[in-house]
Amino acid sequence: MTRSPNAGDCQAPDGAPVPDVDVVCLGESMVTFLPRLPGRLADVPSFDRAIGGAESNVACTLARAGHTARWISRVGTDGFGDHLLAAIADCGVDVRHVRRDPLRPTGVYFRTAGDRATDTHEVAYYRAGSAASAMRAADLDQVALHAGRILHLSGITAALSADCLGLLTELTARRPGRPLLSFDVNHRPGLWPDTTRARVLLDLARGADLVFVGDDEARDAWGLDGPRAIRRALAEPHTLVVKQGAAGATVFRRTRGADGRRDDAIGTVGGRRDDAPGTATFVPALDVDIVAATGAGDAFAAGFLSATLRGLPDRARLRHGHLWAAAALTVPGDLATPPSRPYADRLAALDDPAWERLRLAPGWTDADTSGHRADEEVPTQ
Repeated sequence: MTRSPNAGDCQAPDGAPVPDVDVVCLGESMVTFLPRLPGRLADVPSFDRAIGGAESNVACTLARAGHTARWISRVGTDGFGDHLLAAIADCGVDVRHVRRDPLRPTGVYFRTAGDRATDTHEVAYYRAGSAASAMRAADLDQVALHAGRILHLSGITAALSADCLGLLTELTARRPGRPLLSFDVNHRPGLWPDTTRARVLLDLARGADLVFVGDDEARDAWGLDGPRAIRRALAEPHTLVVKQGAAGATVFRRTRGADGRRDDAIGTVGGRRDDAPGTATFVPALDVDIVAATGAGDAFAAGFLSATLRGLPDRARLRHGHLWAAAALTVPGDLATPPSRPYADRLAALDDPAWERLRLAPGWTDADTSGHRADEEVPTQ
């Protein structure tokens, strides 16, 4: 794989070492068991094995798109750990810095085929005391950890243990020369049953340069309602991406004048004035025939990061996020191969009416090889 050109706002500071990879992702991955038939976990007779983990999903998706990616974590010395390392490496991800733990197991989980947003969806985690929960800053290769243009983390890691929370607290501390730090809040109520404790995610996000958060997550975890309220509470990150479900997503960017001082110009969201500092850009979501929603948020983050590495403008970054999320939404598992770069660029360049007419169905990522027009509905393959 080749290094991505035009890294945009991911440039290394003057005098800093040249990054080894585009993105380093740190966090737990688990072996996932997906039911072969719909129904309750109590009734499903058999499962297919896959992998699942927010940060490894981002790394795998970026690697499949031709970026260089590294995943750092801990897994057991068991067969599930072997499987995770092999599966993630098969996607083209560098796993050489994953530690093996002879005392703790690799995490696993089972889920039903339903949408995570419905009451019928079930997830059974077996991750307590996992190898990943023992991650500490002192045990990690700091050179490998900080050797990317972007370091990507998520709030899930902070919930695994006190050691993991300490690790993320250290990594999100603002220090000169660190990579662009990307943080996906990824609030999981089951991991943060106490809403007071969930506010630690807000403190971690304030230490990042680029933050992804769903408006539903911010409402549940922090009591914040709407993109502008979230931006007021998260003024520190240079870039904030608020995902608004089926409506779309808004990116807020803090701007600076030519003299380097902060620019508090009024931005716009959907044509309305916005009192958050800097600029704001909204892009509507796509019409997608959804197969499964699991992994879509990770794919969105990967698409946005890919466009960030390429130095694309905010509107294109959001559109690539939506397109990569659509690839995940139209497959049954956590991972999907994103559309080819030329095809995604062609779709991202559509005018607004053509973008809003797009309807993406399973198999749509292969449509660029079938002579389909970019502004047509892509039929089910």
